[in-house]
Amino acid sequence: MGTSLMFAPGLLSAKAPTKTGLQLYTLRDQLPKDVKAVIANVAKAGCQEVETFGYNAENGFWGLNVADFKKLLQQHNLTTPSGHYGMDKLLAHGEMQEVEIAITTAKTLGQQYVTIPYIDQNIRKTASDIKNIVKNISLAAERINKAGLITAYHNHNFEFEVVDGVMLYDVLLKETNPAMLHMEMDLYWVVRAGQDPLKWFAKYPGRFAIVHVKDMDKREPQLNTEIGKGSIDFKAIFSKAKLAGIKHYIIEQENFKIDPYASITESNKYLRKLLLA
Repeated sequence: MGTSLMFAPGLLSAKAPTKTGLQLYTLRDQLPKDVKAVIANVAKAGCQEVETFGYNAENGFWGLNVADFKKLLQQHNLTTPSGHYGMDKLLAHGEMQEVEIAITTAKTLGQQYVTIPYIDQNIRKTASDIKNIVKNISLAAERINKAGLITAYHNHNFEFEVVDGVMLYDVLLKETNPAMLHMEMDLYWVVRAGQDPLKWFAKYPGRFAIVHVKDMDKREPQLNTEIGKGSIDFKAIFSKAKLAGIKHYIIEQENFKIDPYASITESNKYLRKLLLA
């Protein structure tokens, strides 16, 4: 670490990480074509971490098995703190096969978090559905905890809808073990849902270990834009990083108006500048 970074005031506080990362879903169109080139370009963009998605037993990570994918990351000095793992059967029926696969994969990659990325709309229609989902997530969190890992949950906007008088996001936080379930707050989706991230930080301090940093286009809020160009006040949000418990800042962008690699380079540069200010 250089002298300027060693004495940067921001590094003395919990809000300034030494690393910024990218959710690889950002480059979902490019990855199947040439996974090795994509990972090289992620490193060139200045990211130091990646969050994985899309693993399956047949194809691994875009044709690479877990061990080879780990080697690829290591070649580019990238680490991976978290992975998104599909949990449809767990969420609907409490089945643990997906959880076991996720644990094995995460441990091989050196990940700390097994992150649940989405809940199918067909199983979250009633208050009873929500109760069942939270019960099954708690069961998975216990199993993942026994393996030495932590479960995280990534939100969209539907978690903030009130269903039969209950809000999924609130129930998840209220009725799960704080030591076993951390939240990966997607800041864009929270804002798009009409919610204030700071209020959630205050209500459940220390629960938000990971954030997805994704900006909202000022003219078309249904679209993303490069971090710092949009309408989300990340400076205000990150001023409460210590209260929130944020440990990992993961860039994600779902759509682009410029070249994706130029976009993530620009976003990463802005994010690091903001966090080290």
